[in-house]
Amino acid sequence: MKRIFLTADKSRLRAGWRLALQTILAFLFLAGAGILIGVALYITSPDLIEEFTNSSTPAMTALSMIAKALAFTASIFLTRRFFDKRSIASLGLTINFQALSDVLAGIVITFVQMGFIYLLMRAFGWITFQGFAWNFDPPDQVVGNVLLFLFIFLLVGWNEELLSRGYHLQTLASGLNLFWGVAISSVIFGFLHIFNPDASWAAALGTALAGLFFAFAYLRTKQLWLPIGLHIGWNFFEGVGFGFPVSGLTIYPLTRIEVSGPELWTGGGFGPEAGLIALPALIIGVGLIILLTRSRHEQQPKNTSAVE
Repeated sequence: MKRIFLTADKSRLRAGWRLALQTILAFLFLAGAGILIGVALYITSPDLIEEFTNSSTPAMTALSMIAKALAFTASIFLTRRFFDKRSIASLGLTINFQALSDVLAGIVITFVQMGFIYLLMRAFGWITFQGFAWNFDPPDQVVGNVLLFLFIFLLVGWNEELLSRGYHLQTLASGLNLFWGVAISSVIFGFLHIFNPDASWAAALGTALAGLFFAFAYLRTKQLWLPIGLHIGWNFFEGVGFGFPVSGLTIYPLTRIEVSGPELWTGGGFGPEAGLIALPALIIGVGLIILLTRSRHEQQPKNTSAVE
């Protein structure tokens, strides 16, 4: 029984059990956070409960993301500390100036990537430019929506990277090896998006490739901050900046466009990550990450592991 449940040195539970416990805790915490938010909304106005359940407005989406942030953070931190018996910082969450620099660098890199996708699709005639948000909406509405979606994507970047490149990748790597940790966590990341609007297996594959891209950033830095910045920037510039769908979701766009090109290339209603157009952008991103991290990567000891 010990061999089934405990690692070879009998110091902690095996990786599969730790993953299962984190998932169970996440669902329990998510239910608890949802109940607390629901009670608060009911006290404020009973009519808001249905909106929160459906996440039909940006404000309700933000509340949903807050609930997920609380659930993912609590479940992962507790599992990491008490079942993995590792420090929280060992997930790749060392807080220093380099952390802020990596987040900002990731956001800049994705601006270049999304700008490349936009210009390439314009060059092929797959985009019809209709105007900017301030040509249609009052300034206060534009600013309010941009800030709201920036907040939402900050939470999405934290939630999904903490889960996928943080706990999933590193726990799988500790139980199997780094290759399978990266591969399986990226496949899971792609599968988690299969239920989004306009999703397809091509979309899941494209999202899994994006997961490999984020994992590459983690492996180059041994920290989660660069992939968190990349994730924030990818979603924000994809949806708000350049007006594409974000994993099938309609976002408040600053740039109003209509996409009419072949879905195989453009990704259709799911967004560019479901199309072949994302591949050269990912290659550009890999090159920029290598340039950004070259000096740090060369200074790392050759036997340094990416996981603990």
